[in-house]
Amino acid sequence: MTKIVVVTSGKGGVGKTTTSASFATGLALRGFKTVVIDFDVGLRNLDLIMGCERRVVYDFINVIQGEANLNQALIKDKQCENLFVLAASQTRDKDALSHDGVQKVLNDLAGMSFDYIICDSPAGIETGALMAMHFADEALIVTNPEVSSVRDSDRILGMLGSKTKRAIEGSDPIKEHLLITRYNPNRVEDGQMLSLQDIQDILRVPLIGVIPESENVLQASNQGTPAIHMKGADVSEAYKDVIDRFLGEEKPLRFTEVEKTSFFKRLFGGK
Repeated sequence: MTKIVVVTSGKGGVGKTTTSASFATGLALRGFKTVVIDFDVGLRNLDLIMGCERRVVYDFINVIQGEANLNQALIKDKQCENLFVLAASQTRDKDALSHDGVQKVLNDLAGMSFDYIICDSPAGIETGALMAMHFADEALIVTNPEVSSVRDSDRILGMLGSKTKRAIEGSDPIKEHLLITRYNPNRVEDGQMLSLQDIQDILRVPLIGVIPESENVLQASNQGTPAIHMKGADVSEAYKDVIDRFLGEEKPLRFTEVEKTSFFKRLFGGK
């Protein structure tokens, strides 16, 4: 049965699209037929991070408005056999998204035997974000370890619990997962960032993973490659751990402790 997962947050720039790309890629690498949809109509960044921007001919809105079918609009990933991308429109308004149109596309994708549909939400609480979360079965709430980001994520949790299809129908609530990105244990220790415990105390959502602050994320984005493909990088390993936990495996958190500097490194000025 197809599962719909929304990747969401209140604040922009926290790493939603980076997460959507790596999360969808990770599921595909584990053998699941996966599609990732860009709901950020008017901006469109997912195709850049997925490295398929030049292959976009038809987009999500073209499909909703009957100007193209899914077979025409879906872009097959070049690195993963089971992964497909449905890009957003850069020229339309967010009002082009409609409940009926989005529901039909999601139903048609389910009819194409996709195991997972990943909805990459725009920031905030406007139409695109509400549409991205409306039909979700599960949600990844992405937040940075800073007060404004965590506060905005708390607002999103309220929306997930009140404005989605499951909430309106009174069925089982959306299963929520907290993902903390750009985490730097040294800055937490110095009091510049909130600690994991602080964030969990505020949001009270099960923690599925911690993605370390890393230049590899920017490097991957510039190369049009999901960060999970950066072999050996901490970010890649952290996203793989997230996939494992999402699929039910128990894994200890990594990259959350300050690395201890050895005596000789301190003596000779190493970091």
